[in-house]
Parts: sequence; C-alpha cells; structure tokens
Amino acid sequence: MRLSDLSHFENIVIQCHDNPDPDAVASGFGLYRFFAADTRRHVRLVYAGKYTIQKPNILMMIERLNIPLEHVDGLSESPDLLIVADGQYGEGNVTTLPAQAVAVVDHHPDSGRDFDFSEIRSAYGSCATLVYQLLRNEGIDVNDDIALTTALYYGLYTDTNSLSEISHPADKDLRDDLVYNNSLISALRNANFSSEDILLAGDALNGAFFDKEHRFAIAEAGPCDPNILGFISDMLLQVNLCDSCVVFCRLPFGVKYSVRSCTPEIQAGDMARFFATDIGSGGGHAEKAGGFLREDALAAVLSSKGLSDVEFFTDYIRTYQQSYDIIYASQFEPDLNTMQVYVKNRLPLGFVRSLDVLNDGDFATVRTLEGDINIRASEDIYIMIGISGEVYPIKKATFDKRYTASDNLYSASFEYAPTIKRMHTQQSVSLVDHAHVCIPTDETQIYARPLTRTTKVFTAWDPDHYMLGNKGDMLAAHYDNPKDVYIVARDIFEMTYRRFES
Repeated sequence: MRLSDLSHFENIVIQCHDNPDPDAVASGFGLYRFFAADTRRHVRLVYAGKYTIQKPNILMMIERLNIPLEHVDGLSESPDLLIVADGQYGEGNVTTLPAQAVAVVDHHPDSGRDFDFSEIRSAYGSCATLVYQLLRNEGIDVNDDIALTTALYYGLYTDTNSLSEISHPADKDLRDDLVYNNSLISALRNANFSSEDILLAGDALNGAFFDKEHRFAIAEAGPCDPNILGFISDMLLQVNLCDSCVVFCRLPFGVKYSVRSCTPEIQAGDMARFFATDIGSGGGHAEKAGGFLREDALAAVLSSKGLSDVEFFTDYIRTYQQSYDIIYASQFEPDLNTMQVYVKNRLPLGFVRSLDVLNDGDFATVRTLEGDINIRASEDIYIMIGISGEVYPIKKATFDKRYTASDNLYSASFEYAPTIKRMHTQQSVSLVDHAHVCIPTDETQIYARPLTRTTKVFTAWDPDHYMLGNKGDMLAAHYDNPKDVYIVARDIFEMTYRRFES
C-alpha cells in the first residue's frame, strides 16, 4: 500500500492505539502531516480508551512538537477513512471507532483480519520506521520537517529499547538518515523514568532467579515501559553469575521481554528470536535484544507444558543453549570425506568495484538485510551482490579467478536493496545502481555438506561474530583452503551451486 492510494479520501481520522506510546504518537503524527498537507482535507489525529496520557516524556513530546493529538470517547460521525497507526482493530488495545473504510499501518504481527487497506511490516522495530518508508516512497524528504524527524526518531528510540534492539536495515536507515532535535531527544530521554519506575526495577532485581550452572538470570517486572526492561536487564547482566539474562513483564495482550548477553557464543538477537518462534517476534543486536510473545499463543504453550512464565524462559534458555554446535574456523579441521565438491552455477551476479562508489582509502558501511559490513575502499576490493541480495566483499585476485566480468549493467529487486554509506559524509548510495554483471567460472569450487543441527561458525575473517546455520543449511569450505569454513543458507545454495562432475 502507498499513502497516495488513500489520497482520494477527504475526511480522515488517524487513530493511535489506546494509551499511546511515543512510537504510536510519532507514527500518527507522520501520517497526519502527509494527509493534512492538502488543506482541502479534514484530518484529525486521535486516540481513545479509558485513560489519557500521563507519562511526562510523552506529554513533553506532544507539547514541544505541537502534535495535534486528541483524546476522544467516540466520533460524532463516521469519517470516509480511519487509519489505525501502530495497532490493528480486534487486538484489544485499540478502541473501535466508526468509519466508512479502515486502513492499518502497523509493525506488529499480522492479526489475519481483513481491512480495506493495510501495510504491515512485522520485521520492523517500530511503526515510525514504516511511516518513514511510506513517506520516502512518496518522494518526501522528511528532513525538511524537524518536528516530524524528531518524533519519528524518538518513536524508534523508545520502541527498540534505546535503539539496542534494532536489527532490520530499514530501522538503521531511520536512525542514521534523520536530522532531529538532539537537545529535545535528550530532554525526553531524561524524562522517561518516574520514581515508581525505579521502585519497580528494584523489585524485579530483588526477585531475580539465577541459574549458576548455565550462567543466566531471569527477572519479572510489573507492567512497564519497554525501556525500563532494558534498564533492568543492563543492571542484571553486571552480576558476575551470568553471561546472559532475560527481563520480562506481562502486558494486557502478551509478554514483552528484554535480552542481554556478554558472551560471543550467545547473540542476544538470536536468543530473542528463539523464544518467539511461532508465538511472537524478537530480534536485536549481539549484546542487546528483545521481543514480544502473543498472549493467545503463549498461553497455549504454557498450558500444554504446565509452565509458569519464569519456567517458560528458564526452559527455553536451557533448550537454546543445548540446541547448537559451535565451530571455530581457526581450530577446525573439516572431514572432507563427509563433504561433496560443488561448483557455482553460471548465474549472473552483481559486482561493484569499491572505487566506483568510494575514494581510495575511504571507510564505508555496506547495509544489507543480513546486517552491516564495514569495508575500506581500494583497488583490490570488490563488492559482490548475490541472487537474494546478499552482499560480501571479495579481493580482486579472487574475483578474477572465480568470475568473468561484463560491462552489462546489473539489475535486480530485493526486499531491501543493499546500500553503501560513506562514513565521513554519511551519504548513502544504492549498490545495485552502480553494479555490473559477472558470471562465475568453473574455478569456483567448494566442499560442502548439509548441517544436521543448528551450528554457529566463527569464520577466519570474523572471529568475533558467528554465522548462524540451521538444519539443512550447508557448511561450506573453500576448495583451495578447506579451513576457511562458512555457512550458506539452503535456498541460496540450491540456486547457486551444483554437484561437481569430474
């Protein structure tokens, strides 16, 4: 859905979820700015429910940014269009108001209900990110509106636990691209906690459970802002008895949780996703992450296993710690007798010479759906674009051996188009726009075998972070250097490689 698809409606109400948080306020504000720009429309920004906003940071946000948010008990007449921001009708935290048509703009899991219009991106860390993307799709430079950029940034900041739970590149784009009022963000950040919040944190820490054998801790807090969970988990991780921890609280429609880790073998984002498998959503960084478990799905799990909330997290952490193997490339000797030789299919791939987009010696960040990669430009460094948009650097000598370059321009569309950002200017450019076609040669051979269980590989080129492979993915090793092992996802491997026939 594009916002311009809704441009024919003249009487529009934008509704945040009940008791809105900063992300809901920011998202509604962004939508309000777009539709109210045409003064012929009648546009309102509202929220409903029993309670009015009380949190000092949200009240400051609304006042300082002149956000025209109203609390309503109902609507005297049905608008042509009602847009729900950061929520969905039927989920319980949005009071249903009358409307001729309903649109949904949300980043929470899709409820499966039918709406007249909808744009739902469950992988995004905030609804503000989705609104930012929708505005960009309409050709709008939001940096022309400092109030809007500040609201959107604060929405992402609060919904991702002070930016610690960002994993999707679209969230990183919002974080990095917006020019915002930093002094106001600082003031909002310092108005975030009340004395009651500190008491709540103390009670959670006082009741924390420690598993000394497996070196983790769990704490339950009362219903609270997600940022307070992060505050508690940051403190809990400093206890010398644990390498990872989870802090959670029950909300009306599920369980919100924060994850921390200080050991490279456990990435907080992976553990957060493990908790949420089939019952919610989770993700984040290597050290900080979080997620949300849907009430109905979690209740079914707790009932079937006879677990309490704390027992659920305890059981899942222990299960997670026993669910994977670890390979350190520097110490690993692959058994080549269990591996087959494969050759890369002659499929057109993309490549970019780093000096085509950067100056010699420039440092830059390549942003992809899989994460960020830092490079330093030189004549020796090329950037490959795989068939699914995966990106990786390659040395020129290796490229020349494994690929045949073409002058033909490369063209492809992906869920998230990879970009490269110059660190000294923070300017982003599309890699696809500067890419040419290359074809693998028969020299591109590897050893590979399917994984029989989840495996974490600390590669030779990045010994501090692991590549994660699931059962069925391929453990691969370069033919001319078998100790150089890495993971290739099964679907990408099947499209990219074929068995070598001597």
